Amino acid sequence: MRHRFYFLLAGMLAFLLTLNFSCSPPPKKITVPKASERIQVEEKNQPPEATQPQAAGAAAQANPPAAEPAKTEPEVQDSPAQTEEVYSLVQEAQAALEKGELDRALNLLDQAYSVLLRIEAPPDSDLYQEKNDLRIMLVQKIQQVYAFRLPAPISNHKTIPLVENSWVEREIKSFQTVEKKFFEEAYRRAGLYRPMIIEELKKAGLPVELSWLPLIESGYKPRALSRARALGLWQFIASTGYRYGLKRDKFIDERMDPVKSTRAAIKYLQELHDFFGDWSTAIAAYNCGEIRVQNVIRAQKIDYLDNFWDLFANLPYETARYVPRFIATLLIIENPEKYGFNLPQPEPALAYETVIIQKPTRLSQLASRLGLNQDLLIQLNPELRHDSTPNYEYELRVPPGYAEQTGACLAELPSWIPPEAVFGWHTVRPGETLGLIARRYRTTVQAIVRLNNLKSARLIYPGQRLKIPGRAQGLTPAEDDGGPPPTGQVQVPAGNENLTYVVKAGDTLYQLARSFGISVDKIKKDNNLSSDVLVPGQKLVIKTN
Repeated sequence: MRHRFYFLLAGMLAFLLTLNFSCSPPPKKITVPKASERIQVEEKNQPPEATQPQAAGAAAQANPPAAEPAKTEPEVQDSPAQTEEVYSLVQEAQAALEKGELDRALNLLDQAYSVLLRIEAPPDSDLYQEKNDLRIMLVQKIQQVYAFRLPAPISNHKTIPLVENSWVEREIKSFQTVEKKFFEEAYRRAGLYRPMIIEELKKAGLPVELSWLPLIESGYKPRALSRARALGLWQFIASTGYRYGLKRDKFIDERMDPVKSTRAAIKYLQELHDFFGDWSTAIAAYNCGEIRVQNVIRAQKIDYLDNFWDLFANLPYETARYVPRFIATLLIIENPEKYGFNLPQPEPALAYETVIIQKPTRLSQLASRLGLNQDLLIQLNPELRHDSTPNYEYELRVPPGYAEQTGACLAELPSWIPPEAVFGWHTVRPGETLGLIARRYRTTVQAIVRLNNLKSARLIYPGQRLKIPGRAQGLTPAEDDGGPPPTGQVQVPAGNENLTYVVKAGDTLYQLARSFGISVDKIKKDNNLSSDVLVPGQKLVIKTN
């Protein structure tokens, strides 16, 4: 019953905040009710209409607001100042939460939400996206406060239950056969990062078994990029990374930094566990998002959630596989001989020291001056998008013993200017939409709208030339654009051209069909496939004509 109470409360909170943002911009002066008074939970066996006013009154009596002198709310400020004010209030709320001052934390989050409502931003602006990300962050922080108010879930917080069932056995079988090479290589790379991850997990008091999550997320590749644009060891999408403080700009993307992304992932996992009360469900939510899991739980016909396997069958296919794959990984690593594995020796952990750099410098030039292989500097600094330092103060990681020498070399190296964003041209064909074009070139509708200064995502016409971010086969290059597409990017065929696609672990025919804008039946027909089973390393011919 406790879980139902909490999930209903969280769902109502998310709905109300979303509703506010779907309405027209608020006037400059507005009185916003407290989030703790807006979000109430219906009593069992009573309709929501009857219980919400009563609950709101009880909450107001139990937590009367502190007396404050009357004051006039200030006029709308400029948006950057308002976003900074939201961040500041959230930080104060977090500090209050850590001290156990729950009412004060809620009050500060109410203030942050009130400031957020006053931010006016057009839908096609960067500020609009930032406003939406802040809304999500506030939802999560308020949920976290309510999680502290509830009794601690009765579960073992330090261990992950290793359930052995047919789903887990199926994933073990996959690791033993078609994915065996992937598993062993990922296990070997794990040695580079697991000591650091384990240290961070111990600091947070989380199970050290979570250090194996990157094996199924990214194979311990810091620059791994998924079809959903999730990036890094822990496969953060941009919005989630932003929520947990991972910075992105034209020089760096901290989702690719092993240390910073690990700390962000630990915060996310900790909050998910606080929210759901068991590790299996928290890990599932890490894969598909807490809102998706909440929706599945609310759709259950039972009044409680005893364990993850109650909702397992109703989760998305990838998420339903995700937890069994993780359990299979732990079982194999715990007893490799039992499952026919002779695991390789893990690589030694990365060691480095840091140097403060004040100017943009190419890693290749610096490595040449230091007598190092540039791949080593890139491996130590994977968050650098252009393999060069930014034009602001930056802590560069260098091999042990090279810090002083690096500082001396920097004065002799020229400053490096990063390239401008590249793009190509696409000519709109009859029947095409921006959504179809965006999927074809593996970008987003918002990016195309922004790059072309379009007033609407719906108003395009045949013959119109659109700028498309990046390089992809089928695009007409821009005048200053040339060279091959970046590595790791899927090239989508145009016209009658064909593409040979190499299947990766976790690929399905349905996902590939959606990515390339064709049907599953067409892929099967073009490749003479008799079943839907794909094998990593298998080559498929993709025809869009």
